[in-house]
Amino acid sequence: MPHVKQPRVTEPLWHSWDYKAQKKGLHNTVFSVNGDEFTGEWLNNKKHGKGTKIWKTSGGIYDGDWKFGKQNGFGTLSFPDKGSDTFKKQYSGGWKNGMKHGYGTFFYCDTEYYEGEWYADNRCGWGRMYFADGSVYEGEWDEDKCCGRGMLRQANDNRYEGEWKGGKKNGHGKFFYLNSGQVYEGVWVEDIPKCGCMTDFGRDGAPQPTVYPIPKIQLVDPEAVVANSEDIFISDDI
Repeated sequence: MPHVKQPRVTEPLWHSWDYKAQKKGLHNTVFSVNGDEFTGEWLNNKKHGKGTKIWKTSGGIYDGDWKFGKQNGFGTLSFPDKGSDTFKKQYSGGWKNGMKHGYGTFFYCDTEYYEGEWYADNRCGWGRMYFADGSVYEGEWDEDKCCGRGMLRQANDNRYEGEWKGGKKNGHGKFFYLNSGQVYEGVWVEDIPKCGCMTDFGRDGAPQPTVYPIPKIQLVDPEAVVANSEDIFISDDI
């Protein structure tokens, strides 16, 4: 049986032209139609690897890791500082699919910033927030709000330790009034103490102690009274 030679299969020329036209590997600055700039690595026409992007409209600069066209890995986002020729860092940390994800630090202003865990652009997990008024919250977060266990220390060193939900004190907690030498322990709902027990706590060494100490409780079973009251406010929703 004679051997029949098969004809060579050739691809259309546009296949090779398209391949050669694709951006891949390390490139010098590439300008988008809207004026944005990118300098770095590409793969299949998408930013992939290390690179720096400058947005024309906002002047923002992102320098870090990319994956298939989106910020992914570790990177820093900065914006021009008004009134000067310098840039101010806004966020430095982990990214995933173009959103803050993992551990990172976000600067809201010169005196207010958050350092901790992120999930899909929201504070989520453990983190510490430094507020402009000098107070500091350290604890758990969910959907960008204090949620779970956490401690808020005010600028005057008074502090709350306990449960949070939706950014407010919700559940069991203690509030230490160090300026007056007292502590409240009980249940909170929407930042308001609902039932509990206030006692003296280091009153003798407090800078602003109350005029009189708190009198002793005369109830036979004060713990039971507080527990019964707590049941009114504590629910599975808190």
